[in-house]
Amino acid sequence: MNRTDALDMVRESIASVIPDADVTALGPDDVFRDVLEMDSLDFLSFVEVLSERSGVRIEDEDTSRLTTLSGSADFLVAQMR
Repeated sequence: MNRTDALDMVRESIASVIPDADVTALGPDDVFRDVLEMDSLDFLSFVEVLSERSGVRIEDEDTSRLTTLSGSADFLVAQMR
């Protein structure tokens, strides 16, 4: 998986959890949980969806790396090497 594919997967995962979110307006370093006002259940759902779509097991300690599009994409790319 390249970084572009990872970014697309992160955006799609967010959109599946918050269907009315404008993920195209998110900057790569925006803290999307704050920008989209995701509560803890939304964020947990995002992590589950991202894990299912990518096939990457995401541990609790990894979630701090999943706060921005860039951070999430970098995490996925690193895990899939």
